[in-house]
Amino acid sequence: MGMEVKNNNKQQKQRKQRMRNGAQLISTFLISISHFSSLTSHLVRSTSFLIILAFSLVSCVDTQEREDTPTGNFEALWHIIDEHYCFFDYKQHAYGLDWQDVYNKYKVRVSDKMSDSQLFEVLTDMLAELRDGHVNLSSSMDYGRYWTWHEAYPQNFSDSLERRYLGTDYRLAGGMSYRVLDDNIGYIRYASFNSPVGEGNLDQCLTYLALCRGLIIDIRNNGGGELTTAERLAGRFVQQKTLVGYLQHKTGSGHNDFSNMEPRYLEPSSNVRWHKGVCVLTNRSVYSAANDFAVIMHALPNVKLVGDRTGGGSGLPMSSSLPNGWTVRYSACPIYDANKQHTEFGIAPDVAVSLTDAATAKGVDDIIETARQLLIK
Repeated sequence: MGMEVKNNNKQQKQRKQRMRNGAQLISTFLISISHFSSLTSHLVRSTSFLIILAFSLVSCVDTQEREDTPTGNFEALWHIIDEHYCFFDYKQHAYGLDWQDVYNKYKVRVSDKMSDSQLFEVLTDMLAELRDGHVNLSSSMDYGRYWTWHEAYPQNFSDSLERRYLGTDYRLAGGMSYRVLDDNIGYIRYASFNSPVGEGNLDQCLTYLALCRGLIIDIRNNGGGELTTAERLAGRFVQQKTLVGYLQHKTGSGHNDFSNMEPRYLEPSSNVRWHKGVCVLTNRSVYSAANDFAVIMHALPNVKLVGDRTGGGSGLPMSSSLPNGWTVRYSACPIYDANKQHTEFGIAPDVAVSLTDAATAKGVDDIIETARQLLIK
């Protein structure tokens, strides 16, 4: 009788895990389709690619059942990443990442007698070996993250300088703050692509700035958000269909199992477009969708990136569940620039500039001032 109850409990836990995985799959699939729909609405025009992509996304969930023990959760997490993470080869060449060595390193730290907090620490440390801001471990007690991509570098942004340059009479349109600087240079501050902007907002903003000599788009400290927002904005600065990058998706569980590179094209907006020079201001806290915006804009002939290298984050993220219900997010589909180069670790500016203490003390933003000079020439 006791054995029967134990087996029933085990079966119930396994059923609950399958339900969690199924629910997670549906959620992840819908989110991923939403992200890729934003890309494909202007960038990718391939029905066959979308069909293949849909099936690949369905497969991107760990289906093997493992015990809800520290060892079982460790094994589940390692195998999910092993089969679905998209930057192993690139990072092996970049800094010597060996995922099997990582397994051996952290396996010895796992014991079925350890607490949830201890297990969470070990798993978070293991994921940090990937050096990826899109890789996170979520639980009810904590959120495991890797933020060294910006925390280990100069900020090159100042809130007080932002307030000085915007003043108090700036305009607001959706997620944008904008004004005309005193040398007739337009300035747009876009702090997060989680704050949406509509076509009407962009029409009003660009019409208001139309007589300016050039335009600054300041996306420093923009950690990303909606790809639709990034591409909607970028579409105002291209005059013809333009190749801006490539993307791939996983086709199997091997580290190098990928589809062919699919080209990404940016279509010009049918609304108000900008034809003059543009400087996009960047720093290490430009990440994810904002990094993608910088990559797209860098492919355009009248645009210069000014400031510091971006933080990167060029993998489309997806999520899976562990046996204990914790959720792991990871980069699953790589996105490349127009030269088929990775931008997972960011993109270098055309003109590298850093804030200096002396200028900051005087209320001067070196990066903005450099952009102004470039646009005046």
